[in-house]
Amino acid sequence: MLRPARRGINGITMLLYFLDLAGVAVFAVSGALAAGRLGLDLLGVLVLASLTAIGGGTLRDVLMNRHPVFWMARPTYLLVICAAALGTVLYVQVLPIPAHALLIADALGLALFALSGAQLAEAARLSPIIVVLMGTMTGVAGGVMRDICSNQIPLLLRQDIYASAAIAGIALYLVLKALGLREAWAFWIGVLVVVTLRLSAIFLGWSLPVFQIPKG
Repeated sequence: MLRPARRGINGITMLLYFLDLAGVAVFAVSGALAAGRLGLDLLGVLVLASLTAIGGGTLRDVLMNRHPVFWMARPTYLLVICAAALGTVLYVQVLPIPAHALLIADALGLALFALSGAQLAEAARLSPIIVVLMGTMTGVAGGVMRDICSNQIPLLLRQDIYASAAIAGIALYLVLKALGLREAWAFWIGVLVVVTLRLSAIFLGWSLPVFQIPKG
């Protein structure tokens, strides 16, 4: 997750910050919908929405020893989560959630979180494999927490292309930077790759090979 600098904020930094908040909102909606399927109360809705939206970034900050954790430094994230979760509760009382719109937004949120998390790890001068790990964790760990609390097999462990899309996008971002491409271009190309792979998995049925022991 990104924090705009307090001074000298440029347009690109602000754009990424607001996209980051949008990603938090999307994942909060996802958590709220999962809570609704389980029949949780409003506190449960907020808890599950928060785990989904900021769980990955929190775990990343703890492992990287970044203090304060991003949402403690900027409580705006928590306000966005509450607004998105409660807005979802009100919205579904009147209209159904457009399934495809949410999946597309979720793919964009995954891409932005993964690449922004990778940039933070890169700024800490961590090795490339740790950069990939931290970025992927930022994008997917919140969803894993949501699925575990919902008593489901985490999407990360299924054959669906999810974490692998984040890994591919981050890896390409690092390769392009190593080849001399400007960081902004490498970032957005990485985002595009994550979104493309994720949407291909959703709409075209792409998946990873399944390991299954033959029954004797």
